[in-house]
Amino acid sequence: MWRPCSASERRAYALERERLEQSLGYVFRDAKLLAAALTHSSFANEAESGRHNERLEFLGDAVLSLCVSSELFIRFPDAREGDLTRLRSHLVNAAALADLARAIRLDTYLRLGRGEESQGGRSRDSLLGDAFEALLGAVYEDGGFAPARALVQRLFAPHWPKTLFLEREKDFKTQLQEIVQQQYRERPTYTLHDSHGPEHAKLFEVRLLLPDGRNFMARGQSRKRAEQEAARKALLALHVPPA
Repeated sequence: MWRPCSASERRAYALERERLEQSLGYVFRDAKLLAAALTHSSFANEAESGRHNERLEFLGDAVLSLCVSSELFIRFPDAREGDLTRLRSHLVNAAALADLARAIRLDTYLRLGRGEESQGGRSRDSLLGDAFEALLGAVYEDGGFAPARALVQRLFAPHWPKTLFLEREKDFKTQLQEIVQQQYRERPTYTLHDSHGPEHAKLFEVRLLLPDGRNFMARGQSRKRAEQEAARKALLALHVPPA
């Protein structure tokens, strides 16, 4: 996080911190921990500051795994190890953690370098998931395990599985193809419009064209995910809620 200099900057910083703490339901005693959790390495490198969130991400990953494992262990007393592992993987994958980060508007508080910002880092699931883990690590360092566990229980409350059987992931492309073929006797077409960013964090932009001429653009961390998102947008435009 930037170091506030003027009085207006200090007020803006205090307001930003207060809003995030309200979303978390946790007030930090050490503001530097929160600042580090919100600072991506790209920002620290450009600012020539060594404090960023990678170490807290490492810690938060372990804390999150323990919190989720403990909750699943309690909720499913007769479940086998493999079932618990599968449920945990479903809950803590990058996309799921990114959704939790967006729910608390964590993406709006992150400090990114100019290059990372221009490449869409603020919307990238992997970056948001890492930041969420860093934030949890900061809570643990600041207040211990109890508040970290309470935070996980609260944020995951709508997502805890009720049974050992997970619903199959929705396939928006299949839904769209069936509907388009019924209406137009043709298939939707997908083309790769653009891709940019480093190899380990590339973003893909896909253009979906319907037979009636309407087109939809979407981005994703893979071409497949971008196509799924474009299909989801098309389904909504066709007034067909994605199942």
